[in-house]
Amino acid sequence: MARYEWISSSPEETMAFAEELGHRLQSGDVLTLEGDLGAGKTTFTKGLGRGLGVKRTINSPTFTIIKEYVGRVPFYHMDVYRLEDSDEDLGFEEYFEGDGVCVVEWAHFIEEFLPKERLDLTIKYSDETRRTIILEAKSGHFAEICKEIIK
Repeated sequence: MARYEWISSSPEETMAFAEELGHRLQSGDVLTLEGDLGAGKTTFTKGLGRGLGVKRTINSPTFTIIKEYVGRVPFYHMDVYRLEDSDEDLGFEEYFEGDGVCVVEWAHFIEEFLPKERLDLTIKYSDETRRTIILEAKSGHFAEICKEIIK
């Protein structure tokens, strides 16, 4: 596992970084996204969607758990926060092994369903506008992507 860090000075920088990442993703890629409420998970996901060619507005799927978007590949945005203390399997493997890219917010709640090869991201507050984005590449594929985008 390779670990990388990147500092964002604004929401716009976070979106641009995520967009750059999105350009490099391919079908079957799974990303997890952790961070406190308001840390910038949805901002990051909007940039990721832009990089995947999604034209629709992306917002948090908190009440629907999974939102699907059309881009150059399907994009599945999951917010599994409501599944805390639940053993419910909503067919995650079908998404994770499918033809799209998945981003899972609050992924630690469904750890047992997650694929071993993935990119884990954590967004941490540094101050009012700055965020530290920690990327943990759990495969060589994601390590190569991280090396390309973190300069």
